[in-house]
Amino acid sequence: MTSFSSLADLRAACLGLPAGNARAEDAVAVREAQLTKPPKSLGRLEAIVGWLARWQGRTRPRLDRVDVLVFAGNHGVTAQGVSAFPAEVTVQMVANFSAGGAAINQLARAAGANLKVAALELGRPTADFTTAPAMDAASFLAGVATGHDAVSPDADLVCLGEMGIGNTTAAAAIAAALFGGGGSRWAGRGTGIDDDGLARKQQVIDAALARHAAVLGDPLAIAAALGGRELAAILGATLAARRRGIPVVLDGFVCTAAAAPLARLADGALDHCLAAHVSAEAGHRALLQELHLDPLLDLGMRLGEASGAALAVPLLRAALACHLGMATFAEAGVSDKPG
Repeated sequence: MTSFSSLADLRAACLGLPAGNARAEDAVAVREAQLTKPPKSLGRLEAIVGWLARWQGRTRPRLDRVDVLVFAGNHGVTAQGVSAFPAEVTVQMVANFSAGGAAINQLARAAGANLKVAALELGRPTADFTTAPAMDAASFLAGVATGHDAVSPDADLVCLGEMGIGNTTAAAAIAAALFGGGGSRWAGRGTGIDDDGLARKQQVIDAALARHAAVLGDPLAIAAALGGRELAAILGATLAARRRGIPVVLDGFVCTAAAAPLARLADGALDHCLAAHVSAEAGHRALLQELHLDPLLDLGMRLGEASGAALAVPLLRAALACHLGMATFAEAGVSDKPG
């Protein structure tokens, strides 16, 4: 089992990350140029296969095992009235996942993916971060380790997602701390709060930023002070996947914000991550722009649960099927010369 002894220990693990296999990516480009189609005519589908090759370290990437990891946590900041739903909905939705009744169950099945749900101390919400750090270092590191250990070295691709009433507030606070702009830039309606609720949410985020001003220069301390256990687990899973040579598909705003501290620690730390979609949550598009992540889909979704990430998997499978299954010009007896 993974154990990080301190924030400094975790910080060291986040630095000097493997750069991926450029030769595998180059080999994909060579084959791609020989396939029976005009150059670059499959657009981003071609780039996707190269990305898979780089981060799997395989000249012939595969998607035999795709894992969808959903982490759930509860947040003390819900006491501030930042969500339209009570905290007990987190527990109820985890039960729904287990019963197979949620959207992610259907989407994972349709994508041919394995769904795993990890609930992190739902009976013990994080502290209200307007009055104290959401987590102390030990609790934060335990969450990171849980996510780190959830990533199987046998996975070909990992899709990450979350469930947690109040976690769009935590995500917005992290985004504001990392990239500036305060609550007015990053707060959205989450589960469907009204105008008064949105104003309250913005104020809560600004109060949290003022309360934790002393740690705003440290991305990991920000994640501990303003995040949640499920967000910590997503950070840990993203880190583990990079260290184990597994590409990652990120879901929506909360998931992206959870991984964002890694990008502030080291340039290129999220190069092994693909943004599945841009969600309808207010801050997601801006956050993707800050992280230089170009989303695959824009469907107005804002569910969470790794739903957007799972929905992107068939697109990746299609890209790979074209690359591996198409004939080359030589194999098909087709001229590759124009005119």
